[in-house]
Amino acid sequence: MGVDIKHSWSGDVVIDLVAPDGSTYRMKSASSSSTPNVVTTYTVNASSEVANGTWRLKVQDVYSQDSGYIDAWRLTF
Repeated sequence: MGVDIKHSWSGDVVIDLVAPDGSTYRMKSASSSSTPNVVTTYTVNASSEVANGTWRLKVQDVYSQDSGYIDAWRLTF
């Protein structure tokens, strides 16, 4: 799974991948990192999931005073 998330403080960002059945996979937890943006690829072991269906990306800013947006994301099986 690849993400390109623009945010002024990347440590504020929490990322979860949500499977069609509602199962969640934590890709990134909050941290103390002050670098901007999250542009990376994550490996997910979703072998127990059915690939068909709607997969969602859940991104949260868990602190206040900053903002950001999802520029792009992709999921490849």
